[in-house]
Amino acid sequence: MTAITASLVKELRERTGLGMMECKKALVDAEGDIELAIETLRKNSGMKAAKKAGRTSAEGVVAVKQSEDGTTAMIIEVNSETDFVARDDNFLGFVEAVATAAFAARQTDIAALMEGELEAKRQGLVQKIGENINVRRAVLAEGKVVGTYVHSNLKIGVLIALDAGDETLAKDVAMHVAAVNPQFISKEDVSEDVIAKEREIYSAQAEQSGKPAEIVSKMVDGRISKFLAEISLMEQPFVKDPDVKVGAMLKKAGAKVVSMVRFEVGEGIEKEVVDFAAEVAAQLKG
Repeated sequence: MTAITASLVKELRERTGLGMMECKKALVDAEGDIELAIETLRKNSGMKAAKKAGRTSAEGVVAVKQSEDGTTAMIIEVNSETDFVARDDNFLGFVEAVATAAFAARQTDIAALMEGELEAKRQGLVQKIGENINVRRAVLAEGKVVGTYVHSNLKIGVLIALDAGDETLAKDVAMHVAAVNPQFISKEDVSEDVIAKEREIYSAQAEQSGKPAEIVSKMVDGRISKFLAEISLMEQPFVKDPDVKVGAMLKKAGAKVVSMVRFEVGEGIEKEVVDFAAEVAAQLKG
């Protein structure tokens, strides 16, 4: 069993927005498993969702390279420890060199990419800047048309490959994905495991309403349909024209999405939060 520490309770509170005692009880019941505690809280409180731990907890930038004919593109993410370094010209020059080399070789294996000259450049930059620099990931997209979009702060980048249409259409879809962040291309892509877990949670919430079973069943079906629409690109209202769904817009153009890639700097990386005051106090006591 994981110890129920104050920091664990604090994390659960931050991710759920619920009270301290409620969070502590949920963690005790879940034997310290924070994800299980969140699932239980969702069932009991009607909470829609929890924030993702470490969703953007590292700094750096994304970069995109695209072929002249618009049929191939690559996106990479390079991380630094601080946003100050992420805006440094030396760092951005290194990112450009990595992106250019990766795209030229169509190389997405980071270990293979960084062998030799690029690794030497990375180590030199680390020595010069004084921060760890890490080339994290790269993805290649190919299609009849590939649209790209990088947000102005260089923190979010998207590649969209279509089997028809033009670059303007593909870029519009890429901008939508950057803004709305769909998890899947279509609702058919959502796994049964994901749907089953949501159905279990919605069922637990609906049953607390005290309504008849047939009404509860309809309520759950309705919430599942809404859930699938919210996370599926094809079902979402187009961000530039909310009266039209992305799927309908693509169908009108006779195009389908072949692949969708969205990078957000630092997503999924946990970054240690240091309490400097506590650290100094501990050193003084020592």
